[in-house]
Amino acid sequence: QVQLVESGGGLVQAGGSLRLSCAASGRTFSNNAMAWFRQGPGKERELVAAISWRGRNTYYADSVKGRFTISRDNAKNMVYLQMNSLKPEDTAIYYCAANSGRYYHTKDDNYDYWGQGTQVTVSS
Repeated sequence: QVQLVESGGGLVQAGGSLRLSCAASGRTFSNNAMAWFRQGPGKERELVAAISWRGRNTYYADSVKGRFTISRDNAKNMVYLQMNSLKPEDTAIYYCAANSGRYYHTKDDNYDYWGQGTQVTVSS
């Protein structure tokens, strides 16, 4: 059974940091692009960051550029999202997703596997 399991969410004050982790099991995703999406209260799901299969190419939403860093460890089948200088508007459920190919896409319908999500709440 293929699973993506996120962890690392929680409650943090504005300006603080969190590191999200995504553990993949059931198959290797070393040949797949990976991404983090988020869905805030009353908002549509949006792409936050994405990374190509070997980690050489990354994408960030304008709202998180310079604050968030996506990375991966293919040997461990893990993907990470380091979030610094967090703002209340970053409050959302964060989802890990695996793309069907090696290079990322910005639309969520290109992602075949999804985790259950982890809640991130940033207080002001």
